[in-house]
Amino acid sequence: MKLARDGKALAAIVIPADCTEQELYAASELRNYLSLMTSAPFEIEKAPYEGAQIAVGRAAAQFMEPDGGLGEDGFRIESYDEVIAVEGGKRGVIYGVYELLEALGCRFFTPECEKVPCIVDADAPEMHTRQVPVLEYREHNYHAMYRNNTRFAVKSRLNGNGTQIKEKHGGHLTYLWFVHTFEKLVPTGVWAESHPEYFAMYDGKRCTLDGGRTQLCLSNPAVLEIAIDSARKALRENPGVKIISISQNDHPYGCECEECRKIDLEEGSPAGTLLRFVNAIAEALEPEFPDVIFDTLAYNYTRPVPTKTKPRHNVCVRLCSIECCFAHSFETCDQDRSVVLPDGSKSSFIKDLRNWGAYHDRLYIWDYTTCFAHYPAPYPNWRVLQPNMQAFVKNHVKGVFEQACGAAKGGVDFNELRAYVISKLLWNADCDVQKHIEEFTDYYYGAAGEYVREYINALCDKADNDNIHAGFNDQTDSPLYSDEMLDLLDSIMDKAEAAVQGDALRMWRIGKARLSVRWVRLKNRTMLKKQHDPEEINRFFTDWRAYGMSRIDEWVSAETTHRAVLKNVWRGVEFYEHWTAEGPEEF
Repeated sequence: MKLARDGKALAAIVIPADCTEQELYAASELRNYLSLMTSAPFEIEKAPYEGAQIAVGRAAAQFMEPDGGLGEDGFRIESYDEVIAVEGGKRGVIYGVYELLEALGCRFFTPECEKVPCIVDADAPEMHTRQVPVLEYREHNYHAMYRNNTRFAVKSRLNGNGTQIKEKHGGHLTYLWFVHTFEKLVPTGVWAESHPEYFAMYDGKRCTLDGGRTQLCLSNPAVLEIAIDSARKALRENPGVKIISISQNDHPYGCECEECRKIDLEEGSPAGTLLRFVNAIAEALEPEFPDVIFDTLAYNYTRPVPTKTKPRHNVCVRLCSIECCFAHSFETCDQDRSVVLPDGSKSSFIKDLRNWGAYHDRLYIWDYTTCFAHYPAPYPNWRVLQPNMQAFVKNHVKGVFEQACGAAKGGVDFNELRAYVISKLLWNADCDVQKHIEEFTDYYYGAAGEYVREYINALCDKADNDNIHAGFNDQTDSPLYSDEMLDLLDSIMDKAEAAVQGDALRMWRIGKARLSVRWVRLKNRTMLKKQHDPEEINRFFTDWRAYGMSRIDEWVSAETTHRAVLKNVWRGVEFYEHWTAEGPEEF
């Protein structure tokens, strides 16, 4: 089927007469990109329509057998002699249009970088595909998906709450509170003074520190009643929410009172104590909120599966990989980062993943994809992204959040590429990752693309060959960042820079990427060698701002990180009482 010839559109884009806002948006996107590709003015028509056409949404139904299994995210595309039919769910119909555009050669790399080929004489591709993602929930928090870039999140086929995708663009899974919500359920500021027994006991004393730096005493029935009331109030104030988080605070230990410990031992894991609490809330609120899922964490001390209590049908467990090494896959890493059970035995993450996958039919994942202590540091996780995602899918995971560099203005370490690859894997864990990397680097970095791939391979080779492990929060004193290794990475980037001389855009992108090695050199010189070069320090932080960057560390500003460099401490969080409570700068 011919789409365009010599500036003339030879097919119409057809939508139902009573089209939804998502069908109209899908058709509008198709019109915009086809017109850009061909310089032919494509038009949107209402069904019924006679003639060559791309039928979108329910307008495609007359050409296809009914399919009730697409859900909100699935789609299918079928080619006929004079028709391309694109059918899908609320978001799926939009995804289907982007799939068709990708088949025509488009690529949606970043919000600012899209490959749209110029094809004056365009023919429709032969397509027969049906895609329904295994993961019902797909999200990461790289800068490109947030900060009002929601239309790009749709192109990346993400649907998590953080994207805040508008309804006309397909909407998103609304997630209330998201995580670490004990402080919201039973606030220390309200209850600590009058009822310290509501909070966790450590070493024989109740801990009532504010800011979530404690846990709840889950065996106390009064705590349960207050939590139910808090969750009910929040759900009433946020109608339409699909998931609410009922999850432990970001504190590494649960309550050690006699009753809580008794339940922990009976269950074989503190996760059992937590699940009894979450199940009770989910059961109490289900009559009023029958479609809401009550989400909790399997995190730190609650990571291993309990032996008795199973999650209710309206409870979701989110397993967290925070203790893991991210330089080697979960299934092959030989580093012991186990969680200790109440009886003193140990459980590895991959064991917990397999156990939870067999234990519960709505398992989500919270995974980690960067160094949060030093966002710019070169992170050697490129080769584990796919095997880890495949391990999730193999163990019946239904949703994944990949926590990333969440800095408000983005980051370095080729995060644009990493975000692109992760988005592809969230849609299809078996996708051709190498192809995606090559397409991205060749277009985004131009002639420097091959050297970006050489850099990535050199970094991963070092971690593999020397069996160097990488946690989520490591300092830069790792053997991965030896002077010899940094010299090698710099030499590769020298070649990358030389390859794009005269290409101002690609030169800028390579210069930004080089901030990674510059940061590690600066940090290691000041911390390990006690060498403070005022010009080097000034130049780095000036360039960091010039490239539009904000945080270097997850929890503090770049100014506080600068202060840490001057005072010979690893991180700016050391200046504050607690790592989540950055105070005023002290200059």
